[in-house]
Amino acid sequence: NNAGHTVVTKGQKFQFHLIPSGILNPDITNVIGNGVVVDLEVLIDEIDDLHSKGIITTNLKISPNSHLVMPYHRILDEARENLLGNMKIGTTKRGIGPSYSDKASRSGIRMQDLLNIKVFNKKLEFVLKEKNAILTKIYNLQPLDFNDILEKFKYLSKKIGDYVLDTSKLINDALDEDKKVLFEGAQGTFLDIDHGTYPFVTSSSTVAATACIGSGIGPTRIDKIIGVTKAYTTRVGQGPFPTEIKGKLGTMLREKGSEYGATTGRPRRCGWLDTVL
Repeated sequence: NNAGHTVVTKGQKFQFHLIPSGILNPDITNVIGNGVVVDLEVLIDEIDDLHSKGIITTNLKISPNSHLVMPYHRILDEARENLLGNMKIGTTKRGIGPSYSDKASRSGIRMQDLLNIKVFNKKLEFVLKEKNAILTKIYNLQPLDFNDILEKFKYLSKKIGDYVLDTSKLINDALDEDKKVLFEGAQGTFLDIDHGTYPFVTSSSTVAATACIGSGIGPTRIDKIIGVTKAYTTRVGQGPFPTEIKGKLGTMLREKGSEYGATTGRPRRCGWLDTVL
């Protein structure tokens, strides 16, 4: 949920971070794939907001293999960014980086773990010991309470359980039936962890090929890739920006284009379209 996207339809404005844009069409099945790290509090807030506007969400499905953003992820994200000082990355402090770090180190907690509270309990107890040691001994912060986290996620599991199913099978079955499937990416190519302006990147792959890995389908099942670019270039946060426009013109572009991050509200840096990049 460090990537926000805004949808305007029939005079209504919707801002999503985790829920796919297609949720506004009741005839479309929307999937949050296994490649996403999910902040359940943010997701449930988005679901509740849609319900308040008369939008149903029974057409939303979530992969059991998606990883959870935990409270300690957000705290560690902010603590590390503060420690870096002038060398900071410009993270949204939403816990995305630490969540993907845990996924890579095989200590992450997945959506399917949450649906079995005994498994969740055991994994949380193991992981929290390490996280509290880091919080107290490295960052000089207060430890988190195991029972507080457990009770919060027991509640969240009841709110989200009905949305979870095998989304890889769902998508592959749809393709077998010749149904149209559209994959919606997040962020831009130069925020890709491998192909972006490292280290000023996000913690996941953002290029088109990620659609396969993040959903559980084979590469031969993709028949068309659509690239999207703005008339001018924008960037949020730190990192190189060769065509950045500063001064009055840059400010004018930002104001005219409402170039403020949907996630953090930070002003976007604006510049000329860079066709070389």
